[in-house]
Amino acid sequence: MRRKEKQIQERSTIESIITKADVCYLAMSKNDIPYVVPLNFGYRDNVLYFHSADEGKKLQLIRENPNVSFSMIVDSEIVKADKACNWSMKYKSVIGRGTAGIIEDREAKIGALDIIMNQYADEAWEYNPTMLDKTVVVKIEIEELTGKQSLD
Repeated sequence: MRRKEKQIQERSTIESIITKADVCYLAMSKNDIPYVVPLNFGYRDNVLYFHSADEGKKLQLIRENPNVSFSMIVDSEIVKADKACNWSMKYKSVIGRGTAGIIEDREAKIGALDIIMNQYADEAWEYNPTMLDKTVVVKIEIEELTGKQSLD
């Protein structure tokens, strides 16, 4: 990281950003052409989870190349100034990379969906069996994770 003074060192602070985030931007690639999608997600024990329909570009790319990267940002705010070059932004962000895989086991899929749902609300959940069969759940084993913040 170029600006070391902005780097977040504490893992607990990085995880608090992940917990607070509403959207995860997932980056995939095919033939050196990037593809990024915003996703709802869940996080637990160094693993990200998201769900998808059982077909589409995102799943096709993950099946062809499971190497992904992701980012999240919270507490963003533009800081205005009198001169254009003095404008800034306050933020806390996380960037990482990992390996994506599809969860095949039904009970593991339900557990992962619970993690996703609990990212947004603490409740017990039930899933329609027909919808569950049509839903794919992807997990990303995080291999690298960094945090950055600018508070001025």
